[in-house]
Amino acid sequence: MNNPRPLIRQFVSCGAAALSGLCTAIPAWAGGFDVPDQDAFVIGRGMAFVATADNPAAIYYNPAGITQLQGSNLRMGIYAIDLQVNYKSPSSGSFDNQGTLHAIPQFYYTYTPESFPLSFGLGVFAPFGLSQQWPQDTGFRTVSTEGSLKYYTANPVVALRLGPTLSIGAGLTANYAQLDLQQGVIWPTQPNDEFRFQGDGWAVGYNLGILWKPHEKVALGVAFRSATTFDLQGQTDLYNNVTYGPIPVIPQQSVAASTKDPIPLKVISGISFRPTPKWNFEFNADYTDWSCQDQLTIQQTGPSFLPLVPPTVNVPLQWESSWYYEFGATRYLGNGWLVSAGYIFNQNSVPSSHYSPLVADMDRHFFSLGTGYRGKRFDFDIAYQFGYGPTRTVSGSALSVPGGQTADGQYTFMSNAIAISVGVHF
Repeated sequence: MNNPRPLIRQFVSCGAAALSGLCTAIPAWAGGFDVPDQDAFVIGRGMAFVATADNPAAIYYNPAGITQLQGSNLRMGIYAIDLQVNYKSPSSGSFDNQGTLHAIPQFYYTYTPESFPLSFGLGVFAPFGLSQQWPQDTGFRTVSTEGSLKYYTANPVVALRLGPTLSIGAGLTANYAQLDLQQGVIWPTQPNDEFRFQGDGWAVGYNLGILWKPHEKVALGVAFRSATTFDLQGQTDLYNNVTYGPIPVIPQQSVAASTKDPIPLKVISGISFRPTPKWNFEFNADYTDWSCQDQLTIQQTGPSFLPLVPPTVNVPLQWESSWYYEFGATRYLGNGWLVSAGYIFNQNSVPSSHYSPLVADMDRHFFSLGTGYRGKRFDFDIAYQFGYGPTRTVSGSALSVPGGQTADGQYTFMSNAIAISVGVHF
């Protein structure tokens, strides 16, 4: 019988090199998707809301706006999106991501005591997250196959009316994140192995807002959401079903691991123009500082399942800051009814040199329509949103080791989403 040890040592060495390379996918996903779609009325008008901020969702968009609400206000909603990404490899294969449906809930409550300058609110929502899952035969299996980020925020806020035209607001955010990543290690086309990272953690941040109405037809709004850094604690797992005779080439084992993941700060500014009480036009510029995702460190602790894997892996990302440009219009029809329309342009943030199919980032355009009703005790909104990303060609992206694969190819994006929000006043 042949001695299997030289072959095993060869695969172990390859596996060690693979883990050094495949860890680069972890923080690329950990940045997550920004999900600013936190209310159906706001979605219907293209997220242009920071200078309007006149329903309880202002807790997320501009906490200063809750001073416009009297008594108690409860608002709940859901944003349901079908997120589709298509990939065409340089060899002309075409693949679609799997598991495209996602549902994101929101909850808001505000209270303003009668004849009192302070307003109080609480929001619970998911400002980042979503997931991607790819087939095993895309050609980038050893770069990434699957990722999921669950992110939840509880956001109590207080707002102060300084005068009839000026309000300020501030709040704390308690944030929980759970990250799950998977990708191949050695086998480029067959699901014979899998590397998985799982981790979770908490982070605390804050948000600020100001709303000023210098003229009866004009309102200005600015909102700030702080950066936060998660200390994600979990483990890495390696699975391999290849054996040499009765001996596994790489035994299945787990190693404790962690990473610190910075979530970027956001600054949103906008101007609302109301030429008559029946119309509201608004433009927003929304800045996200993705440059905080410059380099992350993956720290493995305890005995390594592959001795040659370095316990600390420094991962270059070099993400770039980006903007949303948002325009929205609402027409108030009378008898409580309204209609809205909006447009968003979203810049990409991920360079080709460190591209990840789990993010599949590109310039994107979003178009939306919405309608709603405002009653004395009850209101509701429903909105439809269509997203489109023109083809992005990625070349020169990092090579996986030893799989020898890259994320090079052409990516296109399309999404369809429905949002529903209902509110009660009491």
